[in-house]
Amino acid sequence: MRKILTVIALAATLAGCATSKYGSFVHDAPAAYNQTIATDAVKQLVKLYPPAQTRLELQQATPDPFGIALVTDLRAQGYAVMEYKPDGNAAAAPAASSAAAKPATPQAQGGYPLRYVLDQFSDSNLYRLTVMVGSQSLTRAYLAQNNTMVPAGAWVRKE
Repeated sequence: MRKILTVIALAATLAGCATSKYGSFVHDAPAAYNQTIATDAVKQLVKLYPPAQTRLELQQATPDPFGIALVTDLRAQGYAVMEYKPDGNAAAAPAASSAAAKPATPQAQGGYPLRYVLDQFSDSNLYRLTVMVGSQSLTRAYLAQNNTMVPAGAWVRKE
């Protein structure tokens, strides 16, 4: 009986790891922290991906406060953001006829896949955000001090 319970517990743990690969792993953070980090991330994305010409396709659910702030800010800046569907496909928006004439890019095929991970280092006030757009990632550390969130370094871009 003990072995069965151990196997069930191990399976549940592994399943939990597999389903929670992306998202926000920060709990009980003030809403202002999430908003500050989301706004900063969108500012960086604007520098790399022109908003009015870029569609982003969410590859994960965004029910957490950071995800909600990120999607809201992306749309406010002019990005077309396709919502995530649990079957693995984003809600496909019809492609414009001008997109068909352009070379094959992630946008012509639906949009750039977008994922994020926001986490906090154990027992510290140091946070890390990684935003993955297609096969590229952007990472930045943040420090919570005096009830504000400030960048703790520059953006790191992996191509």
